Amino acid sequence: MEQKRIVFLDYLRAAACFLVVMVHANETFYGTDGILVRSEEQRLWMAIWDGVSRISVPLFIITSSYLLVPMKENMGWGEFFKRRFLRIIPPMIVFMVIYSLFPAITGTQSWEQALDTLYRIPLNFPENAFQLWFMYPLIGLYLLIPILSPWLRTATARQEQFFIALWLITTCLPFVNQYYGDVLGQCWWNQYYMLYDFSGYPGYLVLGHYIKRHLNWSKPQRLMIGSLSLLAGWAFTVLYFYQAVIPGTHQELEVIEFAWSFCIINCVVATFGAFLLFTTIECPGMLFGLVQNISLNSYGLYLMHLLWLTLWAPLLQPALPVGIAIPAIAIATWVSSYLTTWLISFLPGKRWIVG
Repeated sequence: MEQKRIVFLDYLRAAACFLVVMVHANETFYGTDGILVRSEEQRLWMAIWDGVSRISVPLFIITSSYLLVPMKENMGWGEFFKRRFLRIIPPMIVFMVIYSLFPAITGTQSWEQALDTLYRIPLNFPENAFQLWFMYPLIGLYLLIPILSPWLRTATARQEQFFIALWLITTCLPFVNQYYGDVLGQCWWNQYYMLYDFSGYPGYLVLGHYIKRHLNWSKPQRLMIGSLSLLAGWAFTVLYFYQAVIPGTHQELEVIEFAWSFCIINCVVATFGAFLLFTTIECPGMLFGLVQNISLNSYGLYLMHLLWLTLWAPLLQPALPVGIAIPAIAIATWVSSYLTTWLISFLPGKRWIVG
């Protein structure tokens, strides 16, 4: 029996996938000689477009939480791992091989270098497939879900609030560290500080479950609080990047992208707001058939989009102003990747290629 679709999650997944592409379209404007941002125009539009797109990864994690957490009581660990990993790992490996060999095929790298990258696949993702970094935290979260599920089945709202509160403190610590220094046992020989066990992406799993099970706000409340949270998180993220960048100077990437982390408080607030807004979508709408198809093909789109990005960026960057070029590159890449994935989906073994 076909599982009933959750309408707002299909809209969310399609939007989040586009935001991922937008992040990487923005990054094609970084310089390669240490001068990352060359002009005031780049500074402004990169701050805006990338700043509003940083909720993409957290939205995917909350979506996974909403669908998978807690794990069904009658499902064994082995069955859960089999379902999740057979869906994501074979296509991941296929595209790791493609990205490893692609530079040699196009003549931008020697076959010796390509094969060296290929041999390293068991250890990490290829450098030109940097979007695949997310697969490793995702696999880690899938490993955690069966362990976390028994607690979430019985946890009260207050208990989950306690976990989320501690997690929120950890998302503020980067700013504390920057302006004050090490706290809570942090030091160069000890990265496992007092609240380390409450930090990182598992917080989004608990947050997603809390919203689904305990957050009984009305639609007007979700619209109001969601809008305010999203705008506040976006504004801080955009403004922090803008003030951190000095056009035409050599700067470290981690300095100007400091507030673009996925587990930092401004990103959490924006993600929370965006998710609340998506939960207010109740009717499929006229375009739902297309949205659902994009959602179903989003994994393949995500895997292959950097291949299309390398084609569209050199074509559109010189032809358009920065403010238009970034979304234009993102749209062209997103559409091309979706159509390619959609065509592959008709092949008999498509699940091993695009999930």
